[in-house]
Amino acid sequence: MSSAFRKKSWLLMLTLSAFLLVLSACGGSKTADTPGSTTGETKESTPAATEESRTIQHAMGTETLKGTPQRVVILTNEGTEALLTVGVKPVGAVQSWVGDPWYDHIKADMEGVEVVGEETQPNVELIAGLKPDLIIGNKVRHEKIYDQLKQIAPTVFSEDLAGDWKINFALYTDAVNKKAEGEKAIADFDKRVEEVKSKLGDKANTKVSIVRFTAGDVRTYMKQTFSGVLLNQLGIARPEEQDKDEFIEKLTKERIPAMDGDVMFYFTQDDPGSTEAEKASQEWMNEPLFKSLNVAKNNEVHKVSEVVWNLAGGYKAANLLLDEISTYFEVK
Repeated sequence: MSSAFRKKSWLLMLTLSAFLLVLSACGGSKTADTPGSTTGETKESTPAATEESRTIQHAMGTETLKGTPQRVVILTNEGTEALLTVGVKPVGAVQSWVGDPWYDHIKADMEGVEVVGEETQPNVELIAGLKPDLIIGNKVRHEKIYDQLKQIAPTVFSEDLAGDWKINFALYTDAVNKKAEGEKAIADFDKRVEEVKSKLGDKANTKVSIVRFTAGDVRTYMKQTFSGVLLNQLGIARPEEQDKDEFIEKLTKERIPAMDGDVMFYFTQDDPGSTEAEKASQEWMNEPLFKSLNVAKNNEVHKVSEVVWNLAGGYKAANLLLDEISTYFEVK
């Protein structure tokens, strides 16, 4: 082989190598610089570079979020249930009102989650230590610490805790970038409600009274409470004294007749190891005025779980409450 031929071959190989290097560089640049491309390389790029920003309107204003939060701290009990429903396990959460530290119906899903205090008094230092990328709270509970929380991470607050729990559910699931999953969950729940409602028939005319006993006061629960919202959605009747678009009424013993109905479901609030609320319920039920009520005469006074009927206030509890109502009315 002549030296001239070898020289031409070497130059050809050098030119080809240079061309391949340039081609490779162009391809790599396309992956990094064109996040809107549909090529396979783009799909493997950093998620943060391809996910659009979202603006969340909430009780304190607006919050801009990008992508799907990975380290969420939730500061309400009903919010915890919302996150779990759409498959989001928080890194931190306020402890349940009852339980050590979680309600029985969520504790299996909350293993490893850090407790960051109580819903009425979250620990800001503990929250900061978890390095969250999203904090979810409530204006009624946490307005005073909003500015502190916002310095830690993007923060979204719901407006209220009374009324339809689905409003907060929609906000929370949107904030964690699970809007579609949240909408499906609500559609599934509403379908269950409609199925039960269609089978109630004349049983829906049963006037349901809801009462809560504590050591300090006694209350009737109206249409804007957690259980009241579901009864209203089911079309179940309420006694006149409780058929109001309000939250609660605190009673004196002279107002015992406001408890009456065709059936009364009641729950008590007792701290762990205490029976004061249970004693209060028995004291009131032994009053001659209570014994004169139709629910007492007909033996239609039933104790139920306060967690399910009142405290938890979220998606999972709503399904449990629907189960209990269906059982009482013998709806299958």
